[in-house]
Amino acid sequence: MRSRTIEPLWTAEDVSTFLGVPVSTLYQWRYRRIGPRASRVGRHLRYDPADVRAWLSKQAA
Repeated sequence: MRSRTIEPLWTAEDVSTFLGVPVSTLYQWRYRRIGPRASRVGRHLRYDPADVRAWLSKQAA
C-alpha cells in the first residue's frame, strides 16, 4: 500500500515568498477576492499550496 504525504499549509509569508509579492498585497487580494484561496485556521490565515499553484497557473493563461 502506498502512503500519502500531506503537504503543510503555507502562511501568508510563505505565499509572499513563493509569488514574490509583499504580504500586504496578499491581504489586498483577499479583501478584493482576486488572489489565491485562503482559509482561516483559528485566527491564522493559511493557504493550500495546490490552490496557490492552481491560481498562479490560471493567471498565466
